[in-house]
Amino acid sequence: MSELIGSIVVLVGAFFLFSAGLGLLRMPDVYTRIQAGTKASTLGNILVLVGLSFYHPDWAFKLLIVAYFVLMTNPLSSHALSRAAYAFHTPLAPSTVVDALREENNNNAGEGRSP
Repeated sequence: MSELIGSIVVLVGAFFLFSAGLGLLRMPDVYTRIQAGTKASTLGNILVLVGLSFYHPDWAFKLLIVAYFVLMTNPLSSHALSRAAYAFHTPLAPSTVVDALREENNNNAGEGRSP
């Protein structure tokens, strides 16, 4: 029974990993691609690791450590990539309505603070 549950959880995780790859292809600009890839791949990786823990219960602690590192590093690295892309003036999608970072930088420059 635990192998069936593990297989289902791994399959759901694989679906989220597939949707992350599809999001990288379908989104209009680098910022939405990073966001789509990060959210879906984080959840997909965690689900695959949970599914593996059903197959190998003695690996559960090691898989928990790997899941912790995925949860800590994946959002952090995507944030760093987004800030670097913004610093290099990578264009936003034409459908983008609000650029909150530009507004914040303009407010900081007007107050004499460095961004």
